[in-house]
Amino acid sequence: MRDFRQLRIWEVSHNLTLKIYRITKGFPKEELFSLTSQMRRSSSSIPTNIAEGCGRGSNNDYARFLQIAVGSSYELDYQILLAKDLEYIDNKIHAELSNEISSLQKQIVALLQKVRAAN
Repeated sequence: MRDFRQLRIWEVSHNLTLKIYRITKGFPKEELFSLTSQMRRSSSSIPTNIAEGCGRGSNNDYARFLQIAVGSSYELDYQILLAKDLEYIDNKIHAELSNEISSLQKQIVALLQKVRAAN
């Protein structure tokens, strides 16, 4: 068992989730049960899966949850693009979020590779 709170990638992904919640507060009310909800779920899925993976007993399980976290990050990456194209966020916010997500993806993949190599 690992303490997820000790992982920098968990902290980064948690902060990204908080940012997504703040940003989506300004989305149109008709998006509450669609794009707003989807972005919140995919963003929170990243730190959630990192945390859940830390609680698993084997590296194979840990790797599986890290892979799910990576998938959720790609889902969020598309959703912020959609939000930009729908003009819910501006180009600057989109670029900042996209860069954060890309950096986080690289960090998770690097950890995933280390976990898989430890098997």
